[in-house]
Amino acid sequence: MKKFPKKLQQKLHNREATHALRQLGDSTSLVDFSSNDYLGFSKSGTIFKNTHEYLVRHDITQNGATGSRLLSGNHALFGTVESMLSNFHNSESALIFNSGYDANIGFFSCVPQRGDIILYDELIHASIRDGISMSHAKAYKFKHNDLKDLEGKILRYPDSKKEETEIYVVTESVFSMDGDSPDLLAMSQLTEKHKVLLIVDEAHAVGVFGKNGVGLLQELGIEKKVFARLVTFGKALGCHGAALLGSTPLKQYLVNFARSFIYTTALSPHSLSSILMAYRTLNFPHTKDISLKPIQKLNHNIQFFKSEIKKHQLQHYFVESYSAIHCCIVPGNEKVKMTSKELQEKGFDVKPILSPTVLNGQERLRFCLHSYNSEENISEVLQLLITLL
Repeated sequence: MKKFPKKLQQKLHNREATHALRQLGDSTSLVDFSSNDYLGFSKSGTIFKNTHEYLVRHDITQNGATGSRLLSGNHALFGTVESMLSNFHNSESALIFNSGYDANIGFFSCVPQRGDIILYDELIHASIRDGISMSHAKAYKFKHNDLKDLEGKILRYPDSKKEETEIYVVTESVFSMDGDSPDLLAMSQLTEKHKVLLIVDEAHAVGVFGKNGVGLLQELGIEKKVFARLVTFGKALGCHGAALLGSTPLKQYLVNFARSFIYTTALSPHSLSSILMAYRTLNFPHTKDISLKPIQKLNHNIQFFKSEIKKHQLQHYFVESYSAIHCCIVPGNEKVKMTSKELQEKGFDVKPILSPTVLNGQERLRFCLHSYNSEENISEVLQLLITLL
């Protein structure tokens, strides 16, 4: 076999030299401040049991989908789950993808057409950037959460005055690397004013914001003002997969043109049953005591974390956030990795986010909060952080 290509080896050496080389880690028993399992659903014995019982009760004993949904894989459970998603998220239709990455790749590679314009927040997720890179549309970034800059760019491009040209504005309701949010109400008014199409990734908002975790758009009552929404099930829902929410024509278009949907084996019945049971748990928490409901417990922990930041005068280190994601800026890959390592040695699983994932100088510790974190754990980890900073 030919030796490993020199150009590829050099890229690995460069990553190592800048302390940015990624490696797979082992699972740990540390206090979890790193996972996206905001509500603890991935570890829920009740959801696991209900998922199995649903399959048995409906005589579904199939392990795999057997093919893509356009061939042999479109089993009846897809219709059940997509109908539930449409009702829960107040959407005309829903189309399930195998992951949020697949959904964003599929959407942005096929929906914006040649001659169209995509305006995306400069901190948008990598999956959206990858999808945009596969599109024939022109794409331009606007300053993070800056509506003035966005409007200036909407007005800047003369091609947008042509009747056949569409402008797509893309943002996230909660940004995964900062935990902050745009002014979605003002953004929806802006896009409506200029007759452009708004697309919002709600991956880190579903299960955290709104009644029963419907997400930020529904909490604000503006879900009908967006062209498409992405919801994922691998974060607060604790399982796997994603869905694009929008109009019936959009669903039909994606079924015909989204390559990441067409050319892949569909999710298994077990995955779909897990999604269904996770959403039922959001709708009907297994307790009458509101203080014990996962979403309420999560939001309590978010407020407690923020109060402890203020108490210890750490505000200037942290990006302002009201979500489950809180980031402490520790510039330099080597420094942030060392700080993370020391936290882990003391029993707290806090992950470093390195450049080039974030901009050089914006390296950070990313604290993900959960319904199952205790106040004691939150206080301890922040007190330890003070000594390390």
